[in-house]
Amino acid sequence: MAKKEVKKIVLAYSGGLDTSIILKWLKNEYGCEVVTFSADLGQGDELEPVREKAFKTGADKVYIDDLREEFVRDFVYPMFRANAIYEGSYLLGTSIARPLIAKRQMEIAKIEGCDAVSHGATGKGNDQVRFELAYYHFNPAITVVAPWREWKLNSRQALINYAKRNDIPIPITKKRPWSSDRNLLHISFEGGILEDTWLEPPENMFVLTKAPEKAPNKPQYVEIEFEKGNAVAVDGVRMTPAQLLAHLNTIGGEHGIGRVDLLENRSVGMKSRGVYETPGGTILREAHMAVEQITMDREVMHLRDSLIPRYAEMIYNGYWFSPEREMMQCLIDDSQKTVNGVARLKLYKGHVRTVGRKSESDSLFNLDFATFEKDQVYNQADAEGFIKLNSLRLRIRSLMLANKNK
Repeated sequence: MAKKEVKKIVLAYSGGLDTSIILKWLKNEYGCEVVTFSADLGQGDELEPVREKAFKTGADKVYIDDLREEFVRDFVYPMFRANAIYEGSYLLGTSIARPLIAKRQMEIAKIEGCDAVSHGATGKGNDQVRFELAYYHFNPAITVVAPWREWKLNSRQALINYAKRNDIPIPITKKRPWSSDRNLLHISFEGGILEDTWLEPPENMFVLTKAPEKAPNKPQYVEIEFEKGNAVAVDGVRMTPAQLLAHLNTIGGEHGIGRVDLLENRSVGMKSRGVYETPGGTILREAHMAVEQITMDREVMHLRDSLIPRYAEMIYNGYWFSPEREMMQCLIDDSQKTVNGVARLKLYKGHVRTVGRKSESDSLFNLDFATFEKDQVYNQADAEGFIKLNSLRLRIRSLMLANKNK
């Protein structure tokens, strides 16, 4: 492939092995200015050495932006209003972070007058699609440099050898033979020893959660308040979106909640194993569904629920900025206008369970209608006609079959 003409490039930079090598490789191969951008999405202390490391590896300018509130408010919360989940288990922690990173990366490209952007996603994975679909949404003419699709460093050992030749520190060791990606919603693990699909993930791999068997022997109760489908308070204390999710991560992690081991279907067509920790998100989704149970109309809920697989696939496959996702979001958000109330949850040894829900303003539960005791608003005899009408097609079919077999 002919090398593209590039004068100045913005690299999505984590400071890990791959993007550190990519930074040096871009300088060596393209001879252009390289601006690195690192998004603070809640990685903890992982970002502390990034600035110094980027400059030492050849960066001409370094951006490190705190996007935690925007991430939860404008990306995680809309997704959770939809109860999105991929293939029954994955709460899309990595998938939902990529469009925000790409958005800010493109803003920096415009500020710095860059004619290209780059990322560290491999040619086998989902992230290359997520990043690049977002890039083209913001600038259809942008040049994208994807080193994994260009270079000949086609193995982990080749990367390590390149790093040694160029004096780049190597963060992956025999003690941590896997790669990980962390933000406020989750931490993911893949590769290395996890490629043996029969092997149980080692306990020392997990970061956010205690082993359920080592979690407290006493359950903890937590109350989460929602306004228009968004969590706004925990145990009566109002918090910002990022503060609230971080708080739930701490609580959930203590009780071993949110571990998932999934062999998922990548958008490019292959299966891949991902191990995830999503303690706060697991609690948040359970609480949101509990408040919906008492406040959402039945048919509205069923229609919205029918869209969840499609909506989750859009996010997983990189279509956050697509018109169909935006259209569907409008429908979902409209369904959330009445989702106001409080969920009471019980956390215990890896499990989160709803034990109560209430809404002072929008409850559709009416004891006068639901009670098994005598009431003044529902004549139980009316159910006979309802059942006969709904069974009409079944009775007709049965009669037709009986006549046919005579």
